[in-house]
Amino acid sequence: MVMRHSENTSGSEVGGYRPPTACPVCGATLVTTRLGCHSCGTEIGGTFRTCEFCSLDDQQLDVLRVFLASRGNLREVAKHLGVSYPTARSRLTDVLSALGLAGDEEEELPEEELSRSEILRRVEAGTLDPGRATELLRGL
Repeated sequence: MVMRHSENTSGSEVGGYRPPTACPVCGATLVTTRLGCHSCGTEIGGTFRTCEFCSLDDQQLDVLRVFLASRGNLREVAKHLGVSYPTARSRLTDVLSALGLAGDEEEELPEEELSRSEILRRVEAGTLDPGRATELLRGL
């Protein structure tokens, strides 16, 4: 089966379409077997190693780019995405899961990095002293 989509052959970067990663017939992982130059038309055939980041969707790639650009600062990621710190952390965990790098156990956040809702949840669960919670809430 040959599947094609229209391509921009003007020499500029091909836009918009991300290559599929799974076979539409059997679901197996697809491999890259052909590369081509849109400028001169050269084509190269073979079996090429796949890119581990190519399976990430656009949102996951954005999270990864911002995470790397901020040198691992999740507060900067949260600010860029316009979300809370725990949401940014969750999105990074999604990226790690998609790459097969997520650990089995959820890492516990340091108290200083807890959101207001997480502080209150821990007080309610009895895992955080109300006095310490008050200090943390004042620091937010």
